[in-house]
Amino acid sequence: QVQVVESGGGSAQAGGSLRLSCAASGRSFSWSRMGWFRQAPGKEREFVASITWSGASTNLAASVKGRFTISKDNAKNTVHLQMNSLKPEDTAVYYCAAQNTATLRYDYWGQGTQVTVSS
Repeated sequence: QVQVVESGGGSAQAGGSLRLSCAASGRSFSWSRMGWFRQAPGKEREFVASITWSGASTNLAASVKGRFTISKDNAKNTVHLQMNSLKPEDTAVYYCAAQNTATLRYDYWGQGTQVTVSS
């Protein structure tokens, strides 16, 4: 069984920072890309950032470029989303998802972690 576990999140003031972490594990499981998505109340889930297993390639949504950074700790096989210069519109539930190497789909999702940014 594959497990995707997020940690971090919480509350911050506008202009502040938070860091999210994500780890995926499972027997005979490998992931090709790890992504972060978010869903604000009343809105559809949207892509935030992703990184390849090697850590060599990253993608960031235009709305977070220059403020968020995604990285991978190879020793711990953990992905981090560093969120700086937070804005109230960053408030959402953030989900980590692992892209299955076999299907190239984001088949495995974490339970989500709340990020709240106050002005």
